[in-house]
Amino acid sequence: MARWIAVDWGTTTLRATLMEGRAPVDTRQSGDGMNGLARDAFEPALIALIDDWLTDKTEILCCGMVGARQGWAEAPYHTVPCPPPVGLVPVETSDRRLNIRIVPGLRQLKPHPDVMRGEETQIAGIISEIKDFDGIACLPGTHTKWAHISAGEVVSFRTAMTGELFATICSQTVLRHSLTGSDWAEGPFLEAVSDALSRPETLTARLFELRAADLLLGQEPATARAILSGLLIGAELAATKPWWLGRDVVVTGSETTTAAYVTALKSQGLSPRILPADAMTLAGLAAAKDMT
Repeated sequence: MARWIAVDWGTTTLRATLMEGRAPVDTRQSGDGMNGLARDAFEPALIALIDDWLTDKTEILCCGMVGARQGWAEAPYHTVPCPPPVGLVPVETSDRRLNIRIVPGLRQLKPHPDVMRGEETQIAGIISEIKDFDGIACLPGTHTKWAHISAGEVVSFRTAMTGELFATICSQTVLRHSLTGSDWAEGPFLEAVSDALSRPETLTARLFELRAADLLLGQEPATARAILSGLLIGAELAATKPWWLGRDVVVTGSETTTAAYVTALKSQGLSPRILPADAMTLAGLAAAKDMT
């Protein structure tokens, strides 16, 4: 069976996996993300990571920010509704061993403008994993995606900046003094989810309570972090209720973040399924390869 290479090239990380059919053989990773590379530096960065895997015209499929306007080669967005992936973009290279194509992102023009780049490949993996899936893909991350999938297509989607807000609040606001550590407290988290879902308009006021509770009541950082996460995810659930309420939901993300979203969704009576993000990325790239 012919070998090929699956590449997930994000903002800060380059991850390459040597594949044999749909089976991963080996995975390597470097810090050569899109943000740190000029356009002429992408090819050397990739070769430095996978040089000994290369033979003549090695097939390489890439997804993620490598296809952004600031990336190696722009892979223009395709407009939903459409199946992911669609319209792979070839990349010109100076090394004859490289046969590279990039998966384009998706865009939505109405009912509100939205874009995704990288998540469409995980969605393709979900579609290949769960045949005839009709429901919602929740992709937690820095910018969490909620995508309605039906008949093998992404019908619509919604993005929430919950992960970036959490990181910013923990590192760059006055609340950072009350949010140290990484411990977790599920009870306060679920209470905060419920509170934000029922009263999302109180979010900004509730945030400062975390600082006051620390100064006046000695609230534990683990409790504060759980409440912050619950408030932000609860507000996100309030904003995305038309996507998940009464739907079949699949959650695909990092282990820690996925656990928080699954816990929140279960508290609302859902039974979400979990599929690992890395595996769905590889499955999505394999599906893209099979289409060509």
